[in-house]
Amino acid sequence: MKLRHTLVPTLRNDPSDAETNSHRFLIRAGLIRSLASGVYSYLPLGLRVLRNIERIVREEMEKAGAVEVLLPSLHPAELWQESGRWDLYGDELMRLKDRHGRSFALGATHEEAITALVRDEVKSYKKLPLTLFQIQTKFRDERRPRYGLLRGREFVMKDAYSFDATPEGLDRSYAVMYEAYSAIFRRCGLTFRSVEADSGSIGGTDTHEFMALADIGEDTIVHCESCGYAANIELAESAGRAADADLPEPGLAAALTDAASATMPGQPQTADTPDVRTITQLTRFLGVEAREIIKSLALLADGRPYVVLVRGDRELNETKVKRLLGASVVEMMSEADIAGLLGSVPGFIGPVDLDPKVGIVADEEVRGMPTAVVGANAVDRHLTGVVPERHFPVGRYGDLRMASPGDACKRCGEPLQFAKGIEVGHVFKLGTKYSEALRATFLDEHGRSLPYIMGCYGIGVSRLLSAIVEQHHDEAGIVWPAAVAPYGVHLIVIQTKDAAQAELAERLYRELRNAGCEVLLDDRDERPGAKFADADLLGLPLRVTIGKRAADGIVECKPRSAAEPFELEADKLPGYAAALTGH
Repeated sequence: MKLRHTLVPTLRNDPSDAETNSHRFLIRAGLIRSLASGVYSYLPLGLRVLRNIERIVREEMEKAGAVEVLLPSLHPAELWQESGRWDLYGDELMRLKDRHGRSFALGATHEEAITALVRDEVKSYKKLPLTLFQIQTKFRDERRPRYGLLRGREFVMKDAYSFDATPEGLDRSYAVMYEAYSAIFRRCGLTFRSVEADSGSIGGTDTHEFMALADIGEDTIVHCESCGYAANIELAESAGRAADADLPEPGLAAALTDAASATMPGQPQTADTPDVRTITQLTRFLGVEAREIIKSLALLADGRPYVVLVRGDRELNETKVKRLLGASVVEMMSEADIAGLLGSVPGFIGPVDLDPKVGIVADEEVRGMPTAVVGANAVDRHLTGVVPERHFPVGRYGDLRMASPGDACKRCGEPLQFAKGIEVGHVFKLGTKYSEALRATFLDEHGRSLPYIMGCYGIGVSRLLSAIVEQHHDEAGIVWPAAVAPYGVHLIVIQTKDAAQAELAERLYRELRNAGCEVLLDDRDERPGAKFADADLLGLPLRVTIGKRAADGIVECKPRSAAEPFELEADKLPGYAAALTGH
């Protein structure tokens, strides 16, 4: 392609709304343009990268035995109502009505649509296993679109769905997709980790996320370098901290006065704590450590009231609470709910003497606390000397805390590591969640009607484009891996009006293309400095400059990742370029 005849509107300055390196470079290099918040147009070079990523995805999916389909983007509400997700999915689902008043949604995901298709078309176990995939635009009404393509309202996604007759069959399909995903991300040049994850609104049991490591990632990855354990922060398990070994005994003696201990031994004591609402304030006021305090949080789980307990130096993990309680929706209580359901006030909530209708669940670290400070359910009051199970009951214990620096790996005891990541892929074992809801069944070899056992496998194709740039750039611009670069070779003519340079450029343009190289020829009547700046910004694997030695058949070559250029005989360029770019 000749640059004069395509649309590559590069910018010299960073866009004002760009928050990440990938966002600013994709805009500056003229690969994408914003049409509305979270909605982008792909310009010629951006579309070429997108198509290269799609090609890699298709090749690995087909190698894994998956077959491509294309499903509608417009879904009737009845289908989502069958699965129970029409109300559950929430405000992210873009809903609309046709002229007849019939409700539809723009496809945010396609579990319902694919299950309905297979339900109607596949009736026998003889057609199983079956894995279908598509590459298609998805729509989600994100509350806060950000980071360019990383969190948008319209995006390109590859989603695949496996249908098996047995759980063992699903295990095999899952393993095949897991390996295919690993191959896709390696071919795209990504540094990534696969981590245990929560299935969220998709549902299912076993699930893994594939995370591209990046400082701007919205997800935190917890991993152990020793045993290989890795999980999303929402699911990460951890053992205690080394510092916990020296917890004081009996725990809170410093918080109790001698007089109180003498008059009411073993009983909780009320402490006046005027305007002391936070853990930090409480540690200073009572002279205790945060780990000697129980933090009480008031939640509604599917409408039922709970007080959830974690140690004062810990943060609550609501995803773990949701899983422990088997709840669909977990939300913090309002101030009115706290008053009406608990008889308490924010900042002073505690587990002692609550209405039995209020469930109490606690993080497993609470079980081992000899005594603790808790809220007294009255303004400016706390209780000291409280003993879990003795002074309040706990209905259920579990790992309900966020893993944090200083924690040990629960599997091997070594220190856990923390990193940021961008989710680029997610695989789920759905089981029969959707096949049962939509009555999608097959006849097994004994003539019994059974629900399909399903898996779901998604890759954010357009998000991959941004994740690659986030990992592959320098201060001057993008540094594309050869497998996904929009073109392999960037030919620059220094003086377009110089006959020798123009003639050599045209010859090399033809020869490189004949050798299988994809070439972008900068034949613009521009200053050399502007052309070199654009070349660095666009980040193609090989820059070839045709300048003053054109008459001698000599060109200057500079791989994008190299520090210095070198001269090469023009006749040797096609072979060198093909080897460098993989063509």
